[in-house]
Amino acid sequence: MTTDTVHDTSATSIPAWEGDITQIPYWVYRNEDVRKLEQEKIYQGPTWNYLCLEAEIPKAGDYRSTFVGEMPVVVTRNTDGGIHAFENRCAHRGALIALEDGGNVRNFSCVYHAWNYDLAGTLQGVAFQRGVKGKGGMPDTFSKTALGPRKLHIATFCGLVFGSLDGNAPPIDEYLGDEIASRIKRVLHKPVKVIGRFKQILPNNWKLYFENVKDSYHASLLHVFFTTFRLNRLSQKGGVIVSETGAHHVSYSAIDTQEASSAEYESEKLRTDKENYLLADPSLLDGVDEFGDGVTLQILSVFPGFVLQQIRNSLAVRQVLPTGQESTELNWTYLGFEDDTPEMDTMRLKQANLIGPSGFVSMEDGAVGSFVQRGIRCADAEYSVVQMGGSGIGSVDYRATETSVRGFWKAYRDHMGF
Repeated sequence: MTTDTVHDTSATSIPAWEGDITQIPYWVYRNEDVRKLEQEKIYQGPTWNYLCLEAEIPKAGDYRSTFVGEMPVVVTRNTDGGIHAFENRCAHRGALIALEDGGNVRNFSCVYHAWNYDLAGTLQGVAFQRGVKGKGGMPDTFSKTALGPRKLHIATFCGLVFGSLDGNAPPIDEYLGDEIASRIKRVLHKPVKVIGRFKQILPNNWKLYFENVKDSYHASLLHVFFTTFRLNRLSQKGGVIVSETGAHHVSYSAIDTQEASSAEYESEKLRTDKENYLLADPSLLDGVDEFGDGVTLQILSVFPGFVLQQIRNSLAVRQVLPTGQESTELNWTYLGFEDDTPEMDTMRLKQANLIGPSGFVSMEDGAVGSFVQRGIRCADAEYSVVQMGGSGIGSVDYRATETSVRGFWKAYRDHMGF
């Protein structure tokens, strides 16, 4: 998506972005007017926001509470099997309609004044609309059909449910592009089941985490476990795929059993291969090539806040949500397939310990964003340098690059009009 619109910063505190996408100004993570504009231009703009899995709402009346940016949203399965999503806001006084994370209902009733909504979010009933004993009530001009929470457009892809508030959002397959779509299909190629969930709160701007997801350069530097046990090294076979818009990416690698040397890592004197760094239970690293292509790690992102991971046989989706200028909510949903054997269930659950806020690998990601957020407190006039692998955007057959990070900033600037 591109735009010729340039945001008028004269009435806001948003500075001009002087550099290109290799120079990211630190004010973009800190400016309050930027945060407000993101809600309008990105989350409520022509993008597709991940909402939930179809597997989480399999039956009529099932629902999940989620968010689009900072907007609370309810996703439902209607009695006709269709999927609906609407703003989680009562049309009366603005209270939440659904208070739980999920469940099964015939309809929704606001706890505040009992205004009632069907599974599509349409206002059906107003308590005491005609008053009590002929007194009070709503005026004759009152119309239920004119009121109600905002409804989202829905798109599904490989069991993923996406929503958009903008009718001009392109079809989901066009939005993803062929290469990203094929890599989603590679993983989500048959019915899934949810095997675990948790929520992580990050003390940093959402863009710092989403950049980190796209940053293949950091993975074997920050994550000592990856490097030491050779799960992910930049010297292994792999590459980065960037969509034409720059918005979405895939980073992938394969464990190279013939890799005989750690010369690159030893010469850099990195934190790796410590003599006493051993696993008491090496079966944690057991895995099977269930996709038949030798790829042992694939991290995929869809702008503005969806991540699909395959690390060995640990499968998960992550939802990245802004909750404040320096606060991000990260929702993890771990997956298996419906036809998994008990042995595969055990393997996936064991490997789940690799990834997450207290995992062997990615607990560092939860901390490093905070290190940046704290480090740039007095640096609004400065910028980060994103030049690894050059200055362009495109797919490459190596991972010592920041091409997908630059792609993110291209898409971000296009949507924001910077």
